[in-house]
Amino acid sequence: MKRKGLLIVFTGEGKGKTSAALGMVLRAAGHAMDVAIFQFIKGSWKYGEMEAIKKLPTVKLYQTGGGFVSNKEDKSKDIELAQAGWKKASKAILEGQYDMVVLDEINYAFHYGLLEPKTVVKVLENRPPFIHVILTGRYAPQEIIDVADLVTEMKSIKHHFVDKNIKAQRGIEF
Repeated sequence: MKRKGLLIVFTGEGKGKTSAALGMVLRAAGHAMDVAIFQFIKGSWKYGEMEAIKKLPTVKLYQTGGGFVSNKEDKSKDIELAQAGWKKASKAILEGQYDMVVLDEINYAFHYGLLEPKTVVKVLENRPPFIHVILTGRYAPQEIIDVADLVTEMKSIKHHFVDKNIKAQRGIEF
């Protein structure tokens, strides 16, 4: 069966965008597909998925961000990190190094002005035809939505942070 690479976007205010992408990564790894995950915002925190990914020989994780961006006045370091991360990710996409590439939280990078959507769209439109690319994060720009094959918007109905003041839980949020 000839594979048609899909462009998939998980966005919205609800929880589960990265989790949905990681579910697809797990599925791809089960088929011995080579996968790269580029995390554009997450920095030096230790996330549970990082430990799990170490056990998947066909999956590589690259943390290319410096952590939370929204409340920073000086974003120059974040811009530098996002640009460097995009350089690596775009090379991996265009050279066909992987069967699947996840651009985790890249929509936040667009929202905070760290990357330009049109730069990313150009690469996505010129990728080899077999590569699946998944973009996550709130605030997916219209340019990304327009070129996507599948867009899912997560909607929050109830959330333990807001509704019950329950802090982040190991194995759930990190």
